[in-house]
Parts: sequence; structure tokens; C-alpha cells
Amino acid sequence: MSRLRNLSLFLVLAAAWGSAFVAINAGLAYFPPVLFAAFRFDVAGVVMLAYAAYAVDDPVPRGRDQWLEVVSGAVFIIAAYHAFLFVGESDPAVTSAVAAVIVSLSPVLTTVFARALLPAERLTAVGALGLGIGLAGAVVLANPDPANLTGGGTVAKLLVLLAATSFALGSVLSRASEADIAIETMEAWSMLLGAGLTHLLALALGESVADATWTTESLLALGYLSVVASGIGFLIYFDLLDRLGPIEINLVSYVAPVFAAAVGWLVLDEGITPTTVAGFLTICVGFALVKRDAIREELRAVGVAG
Repeated sequence: MSRLRNLSLFLVLAAAWGSAFVAINAGLAYFPPVLFAAFRFDVAGVVMLAYAAYAVDDPVPRGRDQWLEVVSGAVFIIAAYHAFLFVGESDPAVTSAVAAVIVSLSPVLTTVFARALLPAERLTAVGALGLGIGLAGAVVLANPDPANLTGGGTVAKLLVLLAATSFALGSVLSRASEADIAIETMEAWSMLLGAGLTHLLALALGESVADATWTTESLLALGYLSVVASGIGFLIYFDLLDRLGPIEINLVSYVAPVFAAAVGWLVLDEGITPTTVAGFLTICVGFALVKRDAIREELRAVGVAG
């Protein structure tokens, strides 16, 4: 029963996060991109703070170390990641599936940053090969035209790659922190502070609330991203992180693009190109090489448990 529960929650999480890319593309028809990202975490931050107040003894960060971890998450995981992602997805060449596949490079980049920044980690020759293959998958997806490097959505896809890089770096900085802070508290305050930073960026880019179009469709997209993908999604993520560990839960990044492609096709009539599939498979090979030892240990553990 426990395995069935974990599998069910895993698939729900993959579906929620995969379909979030579709909700972003749908909502971008009504909101300026960076402002849309800010609105998302205005709502999601309040939802997470309410949950933190219910779930933990002290839902407010205390001391310099805890606030530094909150700021790190706000800057890299919330503000930078989502600003790059939403601007990238505003280009019609970046379908939901393409964005999800590029973001699936995050676990590979996370491992690389960890081995570069954490003293106990080292990147072996095989790991470096895996990184190269994973990045090659991103290049396949970008599919640049040498005669027109700024055309065909190349710049937009590189922005999504920067989003994945920001998320990976923020994850490693959070892992390196020695602050003793509940994950619910950290996420809630990172979302709220990240929303404020994203609002400032939107203002600097000249985006205005007056440019937003408030319709049933736009509210549904915003509500889905804030409550389902962010609020409920992160709660499931935290639960599965405790039960499955970081290796298995990382695999959600490789299931989410399947849901992104399927929902994008059904809802937005987005096509799936051979380069999208090829890029996805190439990134999966890179992940397998970088994480080969951890995957081997996980398979042994599952075999013993079975």
C-alpha cells in the first residue's frame, strides 16, 4: 500500500509540474511574463506561509543563517528561475514540452554545482562526460541556425536553460547552508521575498498591472500555478522527499515533460517535434551518467526491499 501511495503521489506531482508549463504558456496570453511570475508567488507564498504556520512550531526565520538561506532561495529558485522561464516561454517557439525538457537538465546541473562548490563532492571523468551529453541535449533542443543565431527561438530556449541553471545553483547553495530551518518555513518566505523581487524586476522592465487582462482563462491559469503546481505540488514534493530520498524524487523531472507534451497537445494544440524527443533522450543519458553511482545504489536498495 505504501509503494502504491508513493507511486500515485509521484505521478500526481509529475502531472502537476508538467502541466504547469502548459498553464504558463496559456497565461502568457494575458499577462506580461515577469509580472505573471510575480503574481504566481504572491498567491503561492501566502498558501505556503499558511501551511507553515499550521505544520511547524515557528514559521518565521530566525537569525542571520536562516535568513541567508531564505534570500538564496528567493533570488535563485524563485525570482531568477521563474523570470527566465516565463520570458523564455513567451516565445512561441518554446512549447510546453520544450520548456519542460530543458528544465529536466536541472538535476544534472545540480550535481555539477554540488561537486564544484561542496568540498566533499568531486566530478569524475565519466560525470563530466555526462554533463557534456546533457548540455548537448539542450543544444539539440535549441536547434540553432548558424546563419541566424537569434532566430527560431534560440535565445528564448537559452533563457529557459538559464532558468534551469539558476534553480540548480539555488538548490546547491541551500544544501550547503548550515541553517537549521524547517523546509516549509524556508519555502514560504522564499516565495514571498522572491515575489517581491520579481515585482521589482517587472517594474524595471516596464511591465505594468494595467497590461494584464483579467479573464476566466487568465485567473484559471494563475490559480492553477499558484495553488496546484506551487502549493499542493511542493507539499507532495516534501512528503516524497522524506519517503523516497533525493535520487528517486529527482526523476520527477524526467516524467514531467511527458505530461507537459500530452497536456500541451490536448489544451494548446502544441506539436511534438523529433528534436524535442531527441533532446529529452540525450539529457536522460547525461543524467544517468552523472548519477550512475546513486542510481546503482538505489536499484540495489529497491532489490533488497523487494
